[in-house]
Amino acid sequence: MFKTTNIIKAAGALLGAFLFFLLGNWASGALYTIAGSAHTAAEGTEVAMMTAAPGGLLDKADDAAAAAPAEPAVALVLGEGNAAAGEKVFGKCKACHKVDGKNATGPHLDGVVGRPVASVADFGYSDAFKAHGGEWTLEALDAYLTKPKDYIPGNKMSFAGLPKPEDRNNVITYLQSLGG
Repeated sequence: MFKTTNIIKAAGALLGAFLFFLLGNWASGALYTIAGSAHTAAEGTEVAMMTAAPGGLLDKADDAAAAAPAEPAVALVLGEGNAAAGEKVFGKCKACHKVDGKNATGPHLDGVVGRPVASVADFGYSDAFKAHGGEWTLEALDAYLTKPKDYIPGNKMSFAGLPKPEDRNNVITYLQSLGG
């Protein structure tokens, strides 16, 4: 019924699997410790990136390093982004907007830079857009594209916005390149 060799084989398989997982854990721990053991902050202080405790969060060596931004802020000049990259990001807008002078669910956006808000004659704007007024300056487009519902409360646009400043700047540059 039970042979001693079968028990030895089962025990060997169990111990082998345990050893495999133990070595895998050790190797991954060593890899992440090497890759993320230290990070030099902008001021030259060293910040520990991983903890020895399982499930630990990032350690912070001191308050100065903790206050340092994770990524350096990049100064963007509106309208001086990458139009080709903006055309790719504009793919998110193509479901409702066209750039060929024809309206779709939303108004056409060719020539939008410098155009008065809610000024496409054959498009039915919401009352919120009509009441907003103003002009689509680079700054107004940037603010609107960040969160359309916050910039013009009550508008019908369901798009949540573009949270990345680079994406907004590239789309604005693309729209600016289309002219009017």
